[in-house]
Amino acid sequence: MINLKFLQFKSLLVIGLVFFSFKKTNSQERPNIVWIVSEDNSKHYLKLFDEKYGVETPNIEALATDGVVFDHAFSNTPVCSAARSTLIASSYGPRLVTHYHRNLKQVPLPNGVEMFPAYLKRTGYYTTNNSKEDYNLFKADNVWDDSSKKATWRDRKKGQPFFHVFNIGTTHESRLHFTQDDVKVPTKANQASMAIFPVHPQTDLFRYTNARYHDKMQEMDGQLGEVVAQLKEDGLYENTIIFYYGDHGGVLPGSKGYIKETGVHVPLVVRIPEKYKNLSPVAAGTRTNAFVSFVDFGATVLNLAGVEIPKGIDGQPFLGKNISKKQLDKRDETFSYTNRMDEKYDMVRAVRKGKYKYVRNYEPFNFDGLMNNYRYKQLGYQQWIEMYKNNKLNAVQSQFFEPKAVEALYNVEEDPFETNNLAGKLEYKNTLKSLRCNLNKRIKSMPDLSFYPEFYLINNAFNNPVAYGQLHKKDISRYSKIANYALLDFDKVKSKLEKSLNSQDTWDRYWALIASSSFGAKAKELAPTIKNISNTDSELVNRVRAAEFLGLTGSANPVSVMTEALYTCKDGPQALLILNSIVLMQDCEKHYNFNINESKINKIVLDEPQVLRRLLYLNSK
Repeated sequence: MINLKFLQFKSLLVIGLVFFSFKKTNSQERPNIVWIVSEDNSKHYLKLFDEKYGVETPNIEALATDGVVFDHAFSNTPVCSAARSTLIASSYGPRLVTHYHRNLKQVPLPNGVEMFPAYLKRTGYYTTNNSKEDYNLFKADNVWDDSSKKATWRDRKKGQPFFHVFNIGTTHESRLHFTQDDVKVPTKANQASMAIFPVHPQTDLFRYTNARYHDKMQEMDGQLGEVVAQLKEDGLYENTIIFYYGDHGGVLPGSKGYIKETGVHVPLVVRIPEKYKNLSPVAAGTRTNAFVSFVDFGATVLNLAGVEIPKGIDGQPFLGKNISKKQLDKRDETFSYTNRMDEKYDMVRAVRKGKYKYVRNYEPFNFDGLMNNYRYKQLGYQQWIEMYKNNKLNAVQSQFFEPKAVEALYNVEEDPFETNNLAGKLEYKNTLKSLRCNLNKRIKSMPDLSFYPEFYLINNAFNNPVAYGQLHKKDISRYSKIANYALLDFDKVKSKLEKSLNSQDTWDRYWALIASSSFGAKAKELAPTIKNISNTDSELVNRVRAAEFLGLTGSANPVSVMTEALYTCKDGPQALLILNSIVLMQDCEKHYNFNINESKINKIVLDEPQVLRRLLYLNSK
């Protein structure tokens, strides 16, 4: 007699073995994925993307012949730690507070969300990073099988799919920290034929700097070629999807650290082997105008690997199963942000939709050329500002050192260097309004935590920034509204500003002060109220912001208020924000004279390295 229970067990066993075998085979057939990342270069330096300013990169161009060239890829933010945090978290920095460079204190990811390679690792991928991380997030142990200068896919188990990141530092900003003696060293690139960005002075030094960087770009291209050759040598080339991209824009003056196209518009080429062509809605050897951003890269890798995309991230895949060409063609927007570059603060947000880019300068008095020590190690920066001081620049080249408009609109197809602000022109009224609403909606729905100063977030929100943002969503919306008074006619918002300046809420007053400063001399009649704030406010930074207004408008000398606030401060990050205003007052058109006595500054404040950078500059004047 047949034992039915035995047959049922045998059937289940066979089914299980078949399922296991299918799963194993399917795992082996999943694509390997490699990211090759060059540091600090926008798309402008590759002839593949820019005929006028770019250099030939034969290895990247070879990938493009049977890959997809993305003509509109963006890093969201223009500096490495913030950009890499956006990549690894697949989420917008202002929501997570990962958008400062570099965070003065690391933050956790939202509950239930992990750095995206952890999901690959959990499903059987061998994950390696060679070798730069530079995240503003707490380091997790479940992300990489190896993250080091020796990390390689060759250490995985036989047949195991892998995700490998290879970083190339050859094009990093530091490679342009050369001396006057180095300028005598010849370059392979022809200096005489170098095309110089119109925002830069057309000098021999800038021609040399461009030529030197072209050489570095070609050196980087050779290093990329070596990685591709290793894949071919290991018989993996036809089983591996390869991404090449720049980790953000740069690197000549006015690009890295600024959300101009030269700061966030990056090169991206994705080579997809024939066997995986079903994972791309775009045919090999072609280009796409679809807008893709760093926030989407993690979701895209997971989708290519057949891994479920977690609900708690912001990114949306642009390759992989269930992505159609119609969907891809509809993608025409990107969102960009920046707040602090090392010791320099300036809150700027931007939305680009198609050819139009809307830029919101929340602190327009913080001109772009405000001292940023690491930037000014470049001789080009030093020459640029010296020529400005000596009135040797034209109007376009001078914009970098002058106060900005509160909002700007650019047609970046016609004006790629964002020099012609269309915001005040009647024919662009509807476009301006639409993109302004787009940005405000993003900020409020996120919500954007930068409406609190960084030092306050460190002390009150860094244990769980996302939860803090949700808890204070209404407050952030109100602060955003107060900040946007600066977009309206002063006479229409004067009474609203006065109300906010007298609010019991600290940050209502803070943003009312910033909005008032944005109006400049138009808001001078608020000086009595603001002078009172500079002397009596319970929050040190509000006293400083009030003094900043008085200084910018010439209503009162800000030196004593700001200096006393610095000496009183017992918090390093707060002192850093105070010092930003001090440097602005010293270097603005009115050139207030500060004499900082370092011995009067609290020792806790002096423990913050970025504070020391500001003091080094101030004491050198």
